[in-house]
Amino acid sequence: MQTFLIFALGGFIAQLVDGSLGMAYGVTSTTILLTAGLTPAVASASVHLAEIGTSAASGLSHWKFGNVDWRVVLILGVPGAVGAFLGATALSNLSTEAAEPWMSTILLVLGLYVLLRFALRPLRRKQLTGVSSKLLAPLGLVAGFVDATGGGGWGPVATPTLLSTGKVEPRKVVGSVDTSEFLIAVAASLGFILSLADEPLSWATVGALLIGGVIAAPLAAYLVRIVPMRLIGVGAGGLIVLTNARTLIKAFELPAPAVIYAVIVVAWVAALAFTVAQIVRDRREELPEEEASEPVGS
Repeated sequence: MQTFLIFALGGFIAQLVDGSLGMAYGVTSTTILLTAGLTPAVASASVHLAEIGTSAASGLSHWKFGNVDWRVVLILGVPGAVGAFLGATALSNLSTEAAEPWMSTILLVLGLYVLLRFALRPLRRKQLTGVSSKLLAPLGLVAGFVDATGGGGWGPVATPTLLSTGKVEPRKVVGSVDTSEFLIAVAASLGFILSLADEPLSWATVGALLIGGVIAAPLAAYLVRIVPMRLIGVGAGGLIVLTNARTLIKAFELPAPAVIYAVIVVAWVAALAFTVAQIVRDRREELPEEEASEPVGS
C-alpha cells in the first residue's frame, strides 16, 4: 500500500506539471519507476498505459477550459501515434543513451530560447496565425518515436518547438499537446504489449499512476487557463533547460554539478520574477485606459 501511494503521488505530481506546462509526465513518472527497480522497457510500458487514462482526463479538462486547438491535435497526434508505435515495437529493447546528450543539447538551446522569448518580449495577438502542417506532421512523428523509446519526450520535444514559433497561444500549445498525447499513449502501449508479451507488467503500478494523474488533470487544466501566457512560456523554458542540463551533466560528468544547478535555478527564478513584474506593470497601464473608455457616471 505504501508503494502504491508513493506511485499515486508521483502520478499526481507528474500530471500537475505536464498538464500545466505541456511536458514532463513521462520523464517524471519513468524516473520514479526506474528508481523503484523496474526495467526501462517495463517502466516505459507502465507509464504509457497509465497515460491512456491521464491524457484522456487531461484532454477533456483542457477542452472544457478552451485550451485545445483540434487542428493541432490531429495533424500532430496522428503522425505521433505512428512514431510511438514504431518506437515501442522496434526499439523497446534498444538503448538510446548515446543519442540523449545530443538531443538534450538541442532541447536545452530551444528551452533557453523559449524562456528568453517570453521573458523579454510579450506574445502579440497578431502573431497567432497557426502552425503549418509541414512542421506539425514531422514534429509529431519524431516526438512520438522519442517518447516511446525514452519513456517520455512527447512534451519536451513538441511543446518547446510549438512555443518557439509564437504562432499558437501557450495555453493552447499545452492543451493541444496534452490532448494529442492520448493517441501517442494508445499507440505506444499497443506496441509495448506486443513486444513485451513474455514480460509481466505491474497493473497495480499502472493503476497508481493513473489515479494520481486523473486527480491532478482538472487542476492542471485550470491553472494553465488562468496563468498568463508569458509566465507559462518562461516556466516551460526553465523546466526544459533544467531537465536537459541534468542529462548533460551526467553524460559528460561535468564538475561541480551543484553549482551549475544553482546558477540555472537562480537565473530561472530571476526570469520568472522579471516576467511577473512586467505583467503587473502592463496590467496597471491597461487600467487607466479601461477607466477612460467607460462612460461618465457608469
